[in-house]
Amino acid sequence: MGKALRLIMALLAVSGLLTGCGSTKGAEKVTETTPIQDLKAPKWVIKGSGAFSGQHGKVFYGVGSAAEMKNPSMLRIASEDRAIAALAKEIKVYTASLQKDYMESMTAGSANATSDSQLVESAIKTVTAMTLRGAQIVDHWQNPATGELLSLARVDIELFKNSFDQTNEIDQNVKEYIRKNAERLHEQLEQEEAKAKGRQ
Repeated sequence: MGKALRLIMALLAVSGLLTGCGSTKGAEKVTETTPIQDLKAPKWVIKGSGAFSGQHGKVFYGVGSAAEMKNPSMLRIASEDRAIAALAKEIKVYTASLQKDYMESMTAGSANATSDSQLVESAIKTVTAMTLRGAQIVDHWQNPATGELLSLARVDIELFKNSFDQTNEIDQNVKEYIRKNAERLHEQLEQEEAKAKGRQ
């Protein structure tokens, strides 16, 4: 009986050593140069900022990151602020395309083309600011190897369209155009970004 007990204890000890070695080996693999794909990062971390279609409908995402801050609260604030800034850049690209598309749809050579363009540009800036106020931080992820914190900001296209409806700076014709073409131009931007980033 004593020999059997000693044998069991010896086997448990060997098993513990092997498990410990396995854990150490796995930890050694995680370094500052470890690809985020190997760290089980969320898909949004890998994809980055952009226009996307999915379970939340048509959305704009902004991804921001911060690192090397000892204060966790400051790290989070910096990461979220950069995510909002990235989102703002994304919407700026989208609205520039929207404005260009609208002006091209107007009658060529119209005497009011320049003033119309300025009015639409001013309205778009107002709407963009309104839309960004409704932006949400929807996720965070921290790189276990570097401590870098990434934040994900989101705005859906419905909020953007609703912001246009609420402003009094543009006439009904422009609002109607936005309603009809906002999603089409979102799809175009999504396709262009997918090609540029190799997502297609």
